[in-house]
Amino acid sequence: MSRTIRIIGVPIDLGQSKRGVDMGPAALRYAGLAEKLEALGHRVIDDGNIPVAVRETVPAEAPQHYLPSIARACSSVYEAARQAVAAGETPLFLGGDHTLAIGSIGGISHNSRCGLLWIDAHADFNTPETTISNNIHGMTLAVLLGEGYPELVRVGRPGAKLRPQDVVMIAIRELDPGERERLRTSGITVYTMRDVDERGIGPVVREALERLEQHGRIHVTLDMDCLDPEAAPGVGTSSPGGLSCREAQLMMELIADCGCCCGMDIVEINPVLDRNNRTARLAADLAASLFGKRIL
Repeated sequence: MSRTIRIIGVPIDLGQSKRGVDMGPAALRYAGLAEKLEALGHRVIDDGNIPVAVRETVPAEAPQHYLPSIARACSSVYEAARQAVAAGETPLFLGGDHTLAIGSIGGISHNSRCGLLWIDAHADFNTPETTISNNIHGMTLAVLLGEGYPELVRVGRPGAKLRPQDVVMIAIRELDPGERERLRTSGITVYTMRDVDERGIGPVVREALERLEQHGRIHVTLDMDCLDPEAAPGVGTSSPGGLSCREAQLMMELIADCGCCCGMDIVEINPVLDRNNRTARLAADLAASLFGKRIL
């Protein structure tokens, strides 16, 4: 099915301490993302990048972990997502760190609920009370469920943007202690890497899609650290024991088969840590699979 896909870059690195993910949008464009999507018959519109403060220009925000600038950027992302959906387009957000999902998922769900496939090594379910690092990109999902900094919870519209039953997580394998306890009692469906290892990626993804099928629309947020560092070395926060290239490709192909993807985030690519843009090239291939590329 041909779509209009609107590419929106979000060069934000304010949500974490390791620098470089702000160059992720450029790396994905250099990897030929738009060309791959156009080759599948889609109309691709590249909106360029949403303005995001560089941390050296807002030094007074450092004690607040750059919360004001993150909130402003997420508000812009929210509006871009809302407008794309209203126009009948599929927004594709290029990060940047995972804080951008506060805006993208909020905007996509502005008028009607959607399901969320959260594909990540990490749950990003910390609050200011449970966080060890104080990095806001580790709080994104908690914010979307209405918990955390009020400035972020009210981005776009007041309150939670999702319910626990709207969320399914895949490839989780690294959690902070307080975050683990919160997740266990959250009501969110979580498939860890142990589930993938024991059951296989196919059954896990099919079951995940079944859990979300009542929504009719599913947003996919893909943190490239879901993959094993051998496959995707250029990420902000790597974690051993992740998905293989083929497991990730099959996951995208199965999501494509359901025909219900309404938007996508690709986040946490760090070209500074990459090898010959390998991680961005893989991410572009995964996006192509999500939007319909087939072997036959």
